[in-house]
Formats: sequence, structure tokens, C-alpha cells
Amino acid sequence: MNGALACYQHCGKGRAIRSKSLGPGITNSLLCMDVLLDLWQRITMSQAALAPLTSWLTVLGAGAIVLLPPVWRLARHFITIVHEGGHGIVAVISGRRLGGIRLHSDTSGLTVSRGRPSGPGMIFTLLAGYPAAALLGLGAAWLLSRGHYAGLLWALLAALALLLLQIRNWFGLWSVAVTGTVVLGVTWLGSVQVQGVFALLVTAFLLLGALRTALELQQSRWRRAGSSSDADQLARLTHIPGIFWVAMFIVIQLSCLAASARVLGFI
Repeated sequence: MNGALACYQHCGKGRAIRSKSLGPGITNSLLCMDVLLDLWQRITMSQAALAPLTSWLTVLGAGAIVLLPPVWRLARHFITIVHEGGHGIVAVISGRRLGGIRLHSDTSGLTVSRGRPSGPGMIFTLLAGYPAAALLGLGAAWLLSRGHYAGLLWALLAALALLLLQIRNWFGLWSVAVTGTVVLGVTWLGSVQVQGVFALLVTAFLLLGALRTALELQQSRWRRAGSSSDADQLARLTHIPGIFWVAMFIVIQLSCLAASARVLGFI
């Protein structure tokens, strides 16, 4: 093989076997290209569907996480991350200035945006939080139905990395970083089967967990009149009772749950 030529052959996994005579600069560039190609293959590869029994057991596992109080109190932080992320995305889309996001140890959160204190932008920003996890779950179900289990996990990693830039308190940074570390660990180290189960578990948890948060919202409103929840803020802005907005949240969440179950072949 001529040493002046940057020749290389591809093996079965797309990695390159190069001539030792290449310069270090070219070799490093080709190595970087190999890494990027390998990463792209991981992201875009389509995986076979999980066995029906495995799928049902995974969904039951997600249901157990949502229903068991000790586990739910910990896992609910992920729903809060998505909830506040939903506020932030819609705030930016509606032309408001995103000031930052804070996540608290009691699973509450706060998204600060600047702009008019009323009007469509503020209404849509408030409206976005509770449906966010269910809508993300529906999008995740669509990806899974096409076999993109790994692609879903990489997309979640990218979203968490972007969200991290907007976090404005230490607990929030820790919460997002830990969540991202778990997703990265499964994505990079897990087998195809493990990735598939984890991706379905996350999807089912988003859909079921979103519904529980809306039910908890109404319970909280019953206990504390005049609360500052999203529904009550919407009520003050629109002069439409807060129960209407809670009902809208639940309808959206149930619709996403039903659509996801159909897309994934559960019904």
C-alpha cells in the first residue's frame, strides 16, 4: 500500500483499518470520523420490537413506579424536569425571554420568563407544563414503534444537556445531571435488549406519571384554596375556572396515553 495514500478498509462494524504510514493528524481525523460514524449508527439503528410479555412486564413496572409512594417520590423528579422544560420551550416559542429554571427537592419547580404578564404567550406558557410529559411520551411511543429505542435515549440525552444550561440552582443541576448519567449509562453500556426495556419503561412512566401529577394537582387545589398552581394562574388570566384547566390537562394526558397504547400495539 502506497504510504502517500490515505487508504483504509472498513470492517463489519464500520471501523477502519488504516495504514501505519499515515501521519498523526490524518490518523486522528479518521479516528474521530470513526467515532462519529459509530455514534450515528447507534442513534439511527432500528431494533426489533420487544417480546409481548417483556413489553407488558415493562409497562407494569412503570405502573408500579407511579403507584408506589416511596418510588414515586424519587421518580417524580423526572416528571418535574419535563414539566418545567415544557414551560421553557413554549415560553421561547411564544416570544418570551427565558430567565431560567429551578428544580426543588420537594419535586416542585419554577420556570422564570420575561414578557407581558398576560396575553396568549403567558397563557400558552402556563398551559404547557402538565401536558409536557404526556406529549413527550407520545413522541417517544412513536419512535419506539419504528424501532428507534437507542435514538429515543440519545434524544433524551440531548434534551437534558440543553435543559442543563437553563438550570439556576444546585439541586436542579444535580437532578438533571443524575438523570442524564442514568440515561447515558444505559445508552452507552446497555445491551440492545436493556436499551429497549429502559426506553419503553421511560415512555410508559412519562405517560402514566403525567396523569398522576394532574390528579395530584386537583387534590392539592381542594386542600389549598387560592393556590398558585398552573391551573389557578390560568384561571386568573382567563377568568375560566381552574377545574376546567385541570380537566383539559387530564383529557390531553388520557388522549396521549390511548394514542401511545395504540401506536405500540397494546390495544
